[in-house]
Amino acid sequence: MLTMERKQSDFSHDISYYAKDSRLTGEPDGKHYKWKEMIEMFRQLGRPLTDEEAEKFRIK
Repeated sequence: MLTMERKQSDFSHDISYYAKDSRLTGEPDGKHYKWKEMIEMFRQLGRPLTDEEAEKFRIK
């Protein structure tokens, strides 16, 4: 009879270990983008946009 052993995972470092000040993202850079249009382009291309492509959707 085969016995399957379940490995214990070490979850001692949860998100609170990495997010010391309760932020999940970095500081904003002040740039604003047309997100809906960017997402649509992402879906059409099937890949992330390059910096140059993303810059076309920046609100100035």
